[in-house]
Amino acid sequence: MVDVTTTPCWYILHTYAGYESMVKDNLERLIENNNLQSMIFDVKIPMEQTIEEKNGKRKVVERKLLPCYVFIKMIYSNQLWYWITNTRGVTGFCGPQGRPIPLKEAEIRKMRLEERVVEGEFAVGDKVNVDAGPLEGFQGTITELNDAAQKAKINIEMFGRTTDVEVEYIQITKIAD
Repeated sequence: MVDVTTTPCWYILHTYAGYESMVKDNLERLIENNNLQSMIFDVKIPMEQTIEEKNGKRKVVERKLLPCYVFIKMIYSNQLWYWITNTRGVTGFCGPQGRPIPLKEAEIRKMRLEERVVEGEFAVGDKVNVDAGPLEGFQGTITELNDAAQKAKINIEMFGRTTDVEVEYIQITKIAD
């Protein structure tokens, strides 16, 4: 178990609908005004890019992945809990009786809250498992690597055919021989 009083962990804040950006700005101001950079490390609103079509024109739009939620990485203390829960727009932490529960490593990866740089773990011809994303559960063989983009092309068998797909390094793990 992680000691949340000394280790920074990710927590989920619940906000009023549409207040996510305001909450993020208010929290960043709280951090700045009270010199909390050593206690609160990051505040994020997970976003995804989608394509919308209006009047026959396609446009890339950024959408909130989870409306009404803001993610915060901090070293937990009762004083911080008080300041954060009394921030305008925040309804409370997600957890029992409003007390936060830190996110697990797998949840952090799935939400892409932290960019994990993976280098040199893979080589062309390696067998890998896909651990996240739409192809989760598939196995394949690496056919091409792109270290700059942190992506790999893998050959998987889907619907009785072998298909090349591109996945991010953080979505795959090497199968031990």
